Amino acid sequence: MPDTTPMLLAVQGTSQVHLIIGSNSLAAARCIKSLESGAQPVIVAPETADIHFSLKDRCEQGAVQWIKRDFQDDDLKTLGREEVDHVVDMVFVTLGGEHTLSTHVSQICKRLRIPVNVTDAPDLCSFTLLSTYSDGPLHIGITTSGRGCKLASRLRREIASSLPANLGKSIDRLGTIRRRLWEEDNVSDQQASKLEVEDEDLATQSHTFNKLITSEDAQTAKTRRMRWLAQICEYWPLQRLASISDSDIDSILTAYSRERTNDSVALANGAFQHLRKGKIVLAGSGPGHPGMLTRATFHAITRADIILADKLVPAAVLDLIPRRTEVHIARKFPGNADQAQEEFLQMGLKALREGKYVLRLKQGDPYLYGRGAEEYSFFRDEGYIPIVLPGITSALSAPLFADIPATHRGVSDQVLVCTGTGRKGAAPEPPTYVATQTVVFLMALHRLAGLVESLTMKTSSEAGSNRTLWPKCTPCAVVERASCPDQRIIRTTLEHVCQAVECEGSRPPGLLVVGASCHVIHTPEGQKWVVEDGFRGLDELGVEGDLLTDEVKVTEATNNI
Repeated sequence: MPDTTPMLLAVQGTSQVHLIIGSNSLAAARCIKSLESGAQPVIVAPETADIHFSLKDRCEQGAVQWIKRDFQDDDLKTLGREEVDHVVDMVFVTLGGEHTLSTHVSQICKRLRIPVNVTDAPDLCSFTLLSTYSDGPLHIGITTSGRGCKLASRLRREIASSLPANLGKSIDRLGTIRRRLWEEDNVSDQQASKLEVEDEDLATQSHTFNKLITSEDAQTAKTRRMRWLAQICEYWPLQRLASISDSDIDSILTAYSRERTNDSVALANGAFQHLRKGKIVLAGSGPGHPGMLTRATFHAITRADIILADKLVPAAVLDLIPRRTEVHIARKFPGNADQAQEEFLQMGLKALREGKYVLRLKQGDPYLYGRGAEEYSFFRDEGYIPIVLPGITSALSAPLFADIPATHRGVSDQVLVCTGTGRKGAAPEPPTYVATQTVVFLMALHRLAGLVESLTMKTSSEAGSNRTLWPKCTPCAVVERASCPDQRIIRTTLEHVCQAVECEGSRPPGLLVVGASCHVIHTPEGQKWVVEDGFRGLDELGVEGDLLTDEVKVTEATNNI
């Protein structure tokens, strides 16, 4: 029988009755789990049985009921709650898989559709317990499907140790922010329910997560602060989220309000004049993995006084920033880019007038759809000539990490890089079909359906156009979070790519690669699409962010001498 994927659930056990057969240490552990979930454990074991000391204490305290006799079949239908006709809600058998009673109880429970767990006997279980870690409202569970409990425990410890302290408290605070935003922005019950449903999609983001907001979309614009909060949860480094403060909450609650004031006037008046002239660097952080940073950009990261980073600069790169450095993450989401951009420009100008070393850290390369030239012109006009440092662009590196040769003899002899996002929501003109061309569309996934339609169909305004349409069978690939451990590739064709992304969800940042070169090395034969998760190639070569982090610590210590 082929392996299946277990459905992982978080069961609310309040008021449930959990029947536990046995009195050993495992029975005591099951009692603790039941009590923590709010359930009422009932132990069935003979009075003469050796009962674990912690279990005995709980029985004497009245927290656990002990039926002092052997198990009887009717216990399953008589010891439960009145509102469910006295059928117990869950059964734990702690006698081991070899015990004859274990098989007997398992068969009855399965026939009565009562969830049952039998220790050390996966085949007798209808559910298994996870190795869990809890921090306030945060609960993380690991299962190896009964094949290695010790390994599950280790994985749980590894994950728990990698999480920042006080993350549970920050989750509580973020929950408080969300509730206040609903109240202050008059979000309707219907809108709130929709947002809750989106939050419950634990596997991945909805494909509409980065949907563009236009000024005409009044209903969606009404929830812009909620959308910004969602973007914070997705893109801020966990360390930053875990240290969120009351002042951060106030900033979030006041940001983007209708009465928002613009402090650029005070800046323009030249209020900040210092003897030391500030320095501005525009740098690209590459596709994502910290090993893809140039040494020049890494040098700038370790020495800047203030860093203004795009929201898509990954946490692994942000983790390289010394603790002493002031860091700001762009408050950008689709439809708010211009306002967030202006905020960053004024923030950078203020710091320059204070004589600071400013690093504008951008995803990819500053001059490839990164507004680098606009920022260069702005700061130059204010009297500060930026130093521009290139970054490895995802337009060329993402296909490489996805095993897609941008050029290949006899298949593709040219590469075209396009934007999928036009100005003010207007779609850019689609390129004509060239059989020997590989086209990379950046910032296109939020309007993928419109892009594919424009490539494969002509509009009424193109009646006399000689543009060659793209065949729907043209190979393509969606590459997301290129070079990072959570990289994902969806290999498909133009005919199925929209359906694939809608089904699989979206993990920004991502791009679309189109052309015959997409299927040179890998072809999803007989399938509409294929999904490939994870990438460890750079780590296997020893190109790890931890090594860079150690160098940052040395640099920081040297600077403080």
